[in-house]
Order: sequence, then structure tokens, then C-alpha cells
Amino acid sequence: MLQPAPAHRPTLYEALEALPEGVTGEILNGQLHTQPRPAISHAHVALNLAIGIGGPYGKGIGGPGGWWIFPEPEVHFGRDVEVAVPDLAGWRRERMPILPTGHRVEVVPDWVCEILSLSTERKDRQDKMPLYARYGVRYVWLTDPVKHMLEVYQLEAGAWVEIGRFAEAGQVTAPPFEAVSIVLEDLWLPQQLRLVER
Repeated sequence: MLQPAPAHRPTLYEALEALPEGVTGEILNGQLHTQPRPAISHAHVALNLAIGIGGPYGKGIGGPGGWWIFPEPEVHFGRDVEVAVPDLAGWRRERMPILPTGHRVEVVPDWVCEILSLSTERKDRQDKMPLYARYGVRYVWLTDPVKHMLEVYQLEAGAWVEIGRFAEAGQVTAPPFEAVSIVLEDLWLPQQLRLVER
């Protein structure tokens, strides 16, 4: 008597690809992590950083150019062993002269920015920062829309070194984008919107 074929057990990446619309998936430390679309305060930070950095560095408008800056790219490390979706990521064009044609990026970013929330801060700090260090991402920015904080880290000898912490307001220049000033208060929602969102 023929034995039935064992049922196909989906790989982690197949499970990630099968997630419904509006759910973001990542494979970190051998586990599938999911999260819904971010809050407006999160999107506000991402948009303003993308404009402030992407204009001068991505398009070369009033700045040096030479970078690709993308929101929420699907970055594959080690042949799908780890899959991260940073809130923003950037690549120097000399390292990635040709863009991938699909949604997968298999070149390690030079810079990533994670926007913290109550539901993602632990994962961003404890899972994703070590992953980024392991694969050689040079710079990580962490932004917190609630605490109005920007933290800047540089990879040195395989470990993160904090090279700047900026709060509330003022103009900031930070590596690797020293040619532009970021106006911190432009990143945070106006007070009345923050109160409504909570």
C-alpha cells in the first residue's frame, strides 16, 4: 500500500511571501516576525527623512548625490537566512551600481534607519542591530517619534559605537550624510496630532 506523500511544509520565506497585504514580515534569528502598517507619526518621520536625505544624496538636488535611498526595502542576508525590512535604507551607488529588478535586495546596505515604536523597539535594538553589525552595515540611525530622539551609530570593529544622540529640536548633521542638515522638529508631528494619535 502506498504511503501518502508528506505534506509540504512551507519555508520561512514562503510563509513571509504568503502574508496578507498590509502586513510586513521579517526573518530574524530563524523566526518569522510580523507587524501591521506603522502609525502616522512613524510614516511622518520616514517621509521627512527620505525627503531630507533622498533629495540631496539620492537625486543630487542641492547635494552630492551618489546614493540610492529607499523606504522599506526587503533586504536579504545570506541567501534568505535573514530577511529584514528597515524603515529606510541607503546604498552607495559604487557598491550597487545597478538596481535589482524585483523586490529583493541582496546587497548589504551602507546605512539603515529604524523608526522605533512600543511594538518594534525591542526587535530593532536586540535583533536587527546585531544582524546589521554581523553583515557589515556601516551606519544605523534609530529615531523615536514619541521621545523626539535621533541616535546615530557607526560600526567599528564589528560593534556599534554611538556617535551622536540628538533630542527635540535643532539642526543636526550626522554621518554618513554630513552634507545636509536635518531639522529635528520637522520629523515630529505637531503637538495636537500626537495627542490625538495616542
